[in-house]
Amino acid sequence: MLDKIGIAKRIAKEVKDGYYVNLGIGIPTLVANYVRNDIEVEFQSENGVLGMGPFPFEGEEDADIINAGKQTITTLPGASFFDSALSFSMIRGQHVDLTILGAMEVAENGDIANWKIPGRMVKGMGGAMDLVASAENIIVAMMHTNKRGESKLLKKCSLPLTGVGCVKKIVTNLAVLEVTPQGFKLLERAPNVLVDDIKKATEGTLIVEGDIPEMTL
Repeated sequence: MLDKIGIAKRIAKEVKDGYYVNLGIGIPTLVANYVRNDIEVEFQSENGVLGMGPFPFEGEEDADIINAGKQTITTLPGASFFDSALSFSMIRGQHVDLTILGAMEVAENGDIANWKIPGRMVKGMGGAMDLVASAENIIVAMMHTNKRGESKLLKKCSLPLTGVGCVKKIVTNLAVLEVTPQGFKLLERAPNVLVDDIKKATEGTLIVEGDIPEMTL
């Protein structure tokens, strides 16, 4: 089973040379720490940063340089800063190759709910709706179940939707899954996790074909 860092490490393997990548708050922000050193990637944050680097070491933080989750970050040589209007022009103009988001729920048809739990105070939608409406390639980083042990990979989302039919791939603490017209296709399982464990933790339709390899980080 993976922890949050393990999920980030596995998603980092999906990042290709030359990609422009948007990282959502939560687990996705960790991905920048684990991208291969031999490729060039531009990380974009919707608050107006292009060229984010790994998180700073303790004592080297600059409170003026933050990501969309208000975490202090580093920037790489050539990084630039701009206003939200330009940032969202990049997103809405489909200039981002890969978007990595967290989620509360994902449905088997690729719907995503990641911004609101009814009855709880929220700060707002943020950039999530623009991101999922504009991106061609969306990967979700999430825990497979909630704190009560209930599946977060569902037949149909119960929370307000952020986007419809947009998620391509999901990496959880248990597995890597692809969203297909038939449901969640199991691609890889986390170390020491059995296929039966994944079946029990998945409410939506789970497609298992052949031997499922154990993921490598």
